[in-house]
Amino acid sequence: MLIGPARRAAHLATLALAVFVAACGLSELPAPKEAQTLVVAVRPGPASWFPGADGTFQGLDHDLIERFAREQGLPLTVVTVSDAGALIERVVAGEAHVGIGGLFHPQSVKPIAATGRTHPPLVWTSGYETAEAVVVHARDGFRPSGFKDLAGAEVAYDDSSGIESVLAQVRRDHPEIRWVPMKAASADALLAAVDEGKVDFAVVSSIDAAIGRNIHLDVDVAFPLGAKREFAWVIGGRHPELARELDDFLARMRRDGTLARLSERYFAPRGEVARLDAGVFMERMRTSLPEWKPMFVAAQEATGIDWRLLAAIAYQESQWDPGATSETGVRGFMQLTEDTARHLGVSDRLDPRQSVLAAARYLHDLKEKMPKRIAEPDRTWFALAAFNIGLGHLEDARVQAQRDRLDPDRWRDVRRTLPLLALPEYYEKARLGYARGGMPVAFVDRVRAYYDILLRTQDAHQPRLRMWGAYAGP
Repeated sequence: MLIGPARRAAHLATLALAVFVAACGLSELPAPKEAQTLVVAVRPGPASWFPGADGTFQGLDHDLIERFAREQGLPLTVVTVSDAGALIERVVAGEAHVGIGGLFHPQSVKPIAATGRTHPPLVWTSGYETAEAVVVHARDGFRPSGFKDLAGAEVAYDDSSGIESVLAQVRRDHPEIRWVPMKAASADALLAAVDEGKVDFAVVSSIDAAIGRNIHLDVDVAFPLGAKREFAWVIGGRHPELARELDDFLARMRRDGTLARLSERYFAPRGEVARLDAGVFMERMRTSLPEWKPMFVAAQEATGIDWRLLAAIAYQESQWDPGATSETGVRGFMQLTEDTARHLGVSDRLDPRQSVLAAARYLHDLKEKMPKRIAEPDRTWFALAAFNIGLGHLEDARVQAQRDRLDPDRWRDVRRTLPLLALPEYYEKARLGYARGGMPVAFVDRVRAYYDILLRTQDAHQPRLRMWGAYAGP
């Protein structure tokens, strides 16, 4: 589900598309270069297309299609749809060039190169990410170990996401199960239905199940449904040239490593929060966060650091308790030491507003000190690690990454070398010597886990001038 500015921007895009088609007197879209825009129908999802830190969209599908459009010199016109069925209908009707958003590649469809001169209603790209369909269940209910345990039970699934082709043989083999097709806005809707007790079991992708684990606390994976399958994009059959260009583009993204880097960004395991901790966090989001949100927003206004990231750091540090004190003497909302507080100009470590604003400025400064070549989101994860252990020890870990022939500008690689700074054979070669390098890794992982939850449940804050930029089309 879209929130805040994202919903309004999507509505404006839909209106713009309708005006464009009507003005041209068209019943269907011409090719993208003739239309001078690439029209994309999107089913939002928690890893494919979702509002990011500043209210703009991000996700694997988003980043890929935006890169493709930029290479083609075409602006994107994005139309969000309620479910995969509506997405397919838009593409078949010629109202969108491409449909994307967590769609399984149907097994029976021929690849683009084999379509020849006859153009079917739909053409699929090759796959760009692999997942398997899994059965999920309510954790406080019965956990099936296989199909035999589901006899007579209702199992819900999204009948238009491509998963139907995965289920076809399974449904034939197990008629004793009551398979319930649903039109879901995203896998989140199915997970929520299980979480809220509306259905006992559902089928989603393994990626969606993993990403939703910290949000839908009463849902767990029971067993995989079959072999792994690939996500793909769907193109209107009237545009075979576009289909070939997209397939060539995805092949190139695989070859040069871009696809692997983006997949790692969105699908790599996070610091998963224990179910009990996540439950407490969700409860405090309801009871405590509204009191502190204006303070986090004010710090964002002053520094540009997303208020939800600041809230995630504060929760990791103090569980939003302004009087928190650790055994090592750090105190307050952001657990500042006396030296750090003095350096940041904080006169009272127990004043939450002083503490949060100072921490936001410090994090901003750390990001600015990172080499310019380090891109987001790695830049933020490096800054968080430095926030926890200091720039000097982080630099030692980056140097060690170079020695190990890893990439010192990628958090995925440096998080492997940071813990080595606690071992003599490594810290004796480090400029600053010994460091408990496992601590910043755990810190970043847990902050990211809390941040993920906040990104998916809390609106972004956009200053008024930036909001207008989000609504403006090309």
